[in-house]
Amino acid sequence: MSALRKVLVVDDDPVVGKSFNRVLSGKGYIVVTAEDGYDALQKLQAETYDVVFTDLRMPGMNGLEVAERVKARQPWTPVVIVTGYGSQTSEERARAAGVSEFLHKPLSPEMIEASTAKALQPAPVAPAAAPAASPAVPAEAPPQRGTFVNMLLFLSAPFVGLLYAVLLPFVGLGMLAWIGGKAALASPRVREGLAFAGFMLRLFGAPFVGLGYVIAYPFVGLAMLVWTGARAPAGAAAAKS
Repeated sequence: MSALRKVLVVDDDPVVGKSFNRVLSGKGYIVVTAEDGYDALQKLQAETYDVVFTDLRMPGMNGLEVAERVKARQPWTPVVIVTGYGSQTSEERARAAGVSEFLHKPLSPEMIEASTAKALQPAPVAPAAAPAASPAVPAEAPPQRGTFVNMLLFLSAPFVGLLYAVLLPFVGLGMLAWIGGKAALASPRVREGLAFAGFMLRLFGAPFVGLGYVIAYPFVGLAMLVWTGARAPAGAAAAKS
């Protein structure tokens, strides 16, 4: 351990300061004592100390106030509270102020040396944050369906136009025929002519229809006989079972 490590001990009991001096002076430390909080703050303003040990209960300014003022002025200076009357509330306040440790009396030489070495240990370095992952480059999106359809329509437009040009005369003729036929049907003579033509068609077609029935009737009868004969064995088998 290198020399000139300065330790400030704040306690209204001089025995405590002597105990620190006896344990640490031969181990490379310089121990300076202060009888109260005001004396400690003046010494801290005049010199730099590596660690501060302060009693909790002292007249005028208690150890928690000393710790809070030291951490407010020199937040890098470790502060250790020494007391024989500690409580959970005082310990929580000391932790909130940034106190390194809460040391309880009676103090042994081993406790003083271990607490001093612990307070002077450098603070652990936080691991470096991992470099942010570079944003993934999105894969090239496939061509949208709308684009393909637009290209297809663009290429087929001339052929569609040609088809319209070819069919337009026939569409016009069809419309003219439909209009003419509708107008012709409005005429009584045309309707009478169509009715007479239908009557004549039925008159001349009736013998042929009857002949068709005569020719088809024997075949229909035979088919019915075959179907009936095929069902008879199946019905008999079902009856026996």
